[in-house]
Amino acid sequence: MKRFLYLLSITAVLLCACSRSTETTQVNRSLAQLKSFYFVKNDSMPGLAKAVFTVEERNDTGLVWNRDSILYGTSLKRVVPRFTFAATPDAAYLTMNDTIHVLTGYDTLDFTKTPIYLTIRSADKSNIKTYEIRATVHQADPDLYTWTQLSAGVLGRDDCDQRVVETGSDFTMLTSNGFDLRAYRSADGASWEDVGTMKGLPAGTKVRQIVSNGTKMYYGQDSMVYTSTDAVTWTGKKVSHPITTLLLYWNQHVWALVQNNKKYELAYIEQDTLKLSGLQPKADFPVSDFGTVCFISSSLRERAMIIGGFAENGLALNTRWNLEYSSHIKENNGYRLQEYSQDRPSFKSMTGISIVYYNNQLLLFGGVDGNMTYLGRDVLVSTDEGLNWTKADTTKNRLPEAYQARQKLSTIVRENSIFIFGGEDSEQTYSDVYRGRLNSIDW
Repeated sequence: MKRFLYLLSITAVLLCACSRSTETTQVNRSLAQLKSFYFVKNDSMPGLAKAVFTVEERNDTGLVWNRDSILYGTSLKRVVPRFTFAATPDAAYLTMNDTIHVLTGYDTLDFTKTPIYLTIRSADKSNIKTYEIRATVHQADPDLYTWTQLSAGVLGRDDCDQRVVETGSDFTMLTSNGFDLRAYRSADGASWEDVGTMKGLPAGTKVRQIVSNGTKMYYGQDSMVYTSTDAVTWTGKKVSHPITTLLLYWNQHVWALVQNNKKYELAYIEQDTLKLSGLQPKADFPVSDFGTVCFISSSLRERAMIIGGFAENGLALNTRWNLEYSSHIKENNGYRLQEYSQDRPSFKSMTGISIVYYNNQLLLFGGVDGNMTYLGRDVLVSTDEGLNWTKADTTKNRLPEAYQARQKLSTIVRENSIFIFGGEDSEQTYSDVYRGRLNSIDW
């Protein structure tokens, strides 16, 4: 096509043709430069208006591109583009898939017909500049969880009890078959090494009650706390109160459930000393097979939850204990314990569950109900910090087909991914490893 097409919009011409000195006008008449590009807002495609494009000047062909991809599912087949120029050009036109398109300034165009080039000729016709325009739309559904099996099985034997914790930059799997305590280590969840037999722990050690603060592992039994930095060598120290179970690592402390004057009380370990918190549960509190999770609440308070599990009398619980810290709480050194099920009792009894805080919500995996019926493969979700729970949308968050419903699994969040380790059902013990990731978690 021999002739250039005139500017896209009268509005752009008026904006660029504001009053200037004679010298500035003369200089600008030689400019052939694009200053900005965007798509006109379209209510049926909300992703368009949020797209921010960068104009990159190059010696030859310039580049217009969006650093953050446009919202998944946004169609570019019918869009209205707008351009702003450094100076009013003599002419400008678009070449789309080798076809020159005559613009009127109000055109609805198909931006899927790539490559797309914008050519500008300066007002004095002395310069011509061409820019390639690349509009990128996310090809992955942002709300979709992608799950991958990293290992079909870490163990070569049938271990009925197992727990995975973080130690430094590694995952450490602690196992017991009733006779032998053994540890395995992995940097990525896919490749594992046997690091040896765990020595120094008492008879009857329950590895699922081992807690890690990231560098040191803890286990409590009777009036002893055992610690290890390598999972192999453990050292015991006597403490002031009998320990029923260790609960979790939270707010810079390992927390335990202890016996104090024949009552349960929460305590924490500080500098290898057990300190009572003053928090005494007023209802059934779990002693085994409970799930725990730590997070920062919407009110910016340190919070932890202890959900389900078995009470001392063997009753499967539907409790959701909330442990909270704030400098504004006057009693118990700033700590508060609350049982959510008293206000919202519609929560199924469950044991052997595992919970993570991910994408600003709680996700619950695995477990069995009070009748020892497996809860299934569905993930439970709470968007209100544990008050209410619903099943996840299985079109968006569905575990792989190879994953079997189970209990007593371990879950860890690392580098914006969820790792699921092992567990057991009524017929077998698993030691497989899965990694899940929300597509948009770090967009």
